[in-house]
Amino acid sequence: MDEKLDFTIEELGKRSVQTPIKLSNERGDKIPNYVTDDHFIRLSTAVSPGQQQPLKKTDMLECAGPRELIYFTPAHVHAGIVSCGGLCPGINDVIRAIVRCLWYRYGVRRISGIRYGYLGFLPEYQYDVIRLDPSTVDDIHKTGGTFLGSARGGGREVSQIVDTMERLNLNMLFTIGGDGTQRGTMEIADEIIQRKLKISMIGIPKTVDNDFALLDRSFGFNTAVSKAVEVVTAAHMEATSAYNGVGLVKVMGRESGFIAAHTALASHEVNFVLIPEVPFNLEGYNGFLHHLEERLRKRHHSVIVVAEGAMQDQILKEKKTDAGGNIKMADVGTYIRSRIIKHFEDRDMEITLKYIDPSYAIRSAVADPDDSVYCERLGNAAVHAAMAGKTKLIIGLVNNEFVHLPIQSVIKYRNKVNPESSMWRDTLDATQQPPLMVNRFNG
Repeated sequence: MDEKLDFTIEELGKRSVQTPIKLSNERGDKIPNYVTDDHFIRLSTAVSPGQQQPLKKTDMLECAGPRELIYFTPAHVHAGIVSCGGLCPGINDVIRAIVRCLWYRYGVRRISGIRYGYLGFLPEYQYDVIRLDPSTVDDIHKTGGTFLGSARGGGREVSQIVDTMERLNLNMLFTIGGDGTQRGTMEIADEIIQRKLKISMIGIPKTVDNDFALLDRSFGFNTAVSKAVEVVTAAHMEATSAYNGVGLVKVMGRESGFIAAHTALASHEVNFVLIPEVPFNLEGYNGFLHHLEERLRKRHHSVIVVAEGAMQDQILKEKKTDAGGNIKMADVGTYIRSRIIKHFEDRDMEITLKYIDPSYAIRSAVADPDDSVYCERLGNAAVHAAMAGKTKLIIGLVNNEFVHLPIQSVIKYRNKVNPESSMWRDTLDATQQPPLMVNRFNG
């Protein structure tokens, strides 16, 4: 990333209300401490010999956490929560954490759940608003999906959304969603500022693809990898139980192959990983099918993991978008399956191929313990930011610290697998596949 980013966090106004949370400003007293606005971390941990340039405040990331002075009086607060876009493990954990932190830590008693994404704000849909309290959310982390319902689209109806927020008398809105949702969050916040309203807009980044920029990882990613590994184990069992057995697994990853790569690293049973970031040919002397054939002649079984966004530049015939503005992708899994079958039929070489697409089963899974912990902490940090009157930010984990990030900085580009990184190098070590399966690489 060459572009300079400004990490300044916007605020609704001066904080003058004493928080009800009893913490400490003293070090060494065995009591957790408040976070001040002088707590920062740097984005890059890379260093090189020589004098380092001094960092400016706009270059540093503001640490998340409870402030001693807050902006909102808790008794006056009406908070809203909305989840948008596709499903992801951990959404209910985040909802639960937000509600419980608002209720128990700050004493907020008016919390509303907006149904079915941004569509829940639009009058024509007439979706009910759910009143939330600990009794309604205490057990929702035990189920997958989203307690509030979700939908794509509606985020562009900014004026109508803010009209509804005014009618509901919301003071803060927590938006759980991907980059499309967070673009909506930013546009809604801009409209709020234009109307001179005092409403805090806080985003919690949701994408199993792990493709939010700057963040260490997105919630749900670890669960997705864990579930994908279970599927790969089944595919490996099928492949090794047949002569020239092939297990082909398609996983999520529209533009980023993190799930595919991490699944290969975690399972130790994948022989080929095909991702959007690394080009490959199917046919030819150095193509994927040639190397698959060599693998079968030597070992008589193979497991392949392909990310859904692979090969789209070659197989997507017409660009159409869904309600959320995402391109509807061609099914690379079934395409590669048919090409594998034809390749070996043409060579009169018998294979047994099993194809598995577990995408929706993974998306709807319950969060694993690691993701559940992460979601709990994201939800708490989001509440602390909103009560402090901060706005137009996303809560994220950077260098293992929870920080406030301006929405604009996180949605500016997508995080992708770097083919020259140590992570991809280790993936190649795990699979033993060639670094490039192309007949001629033009850079």
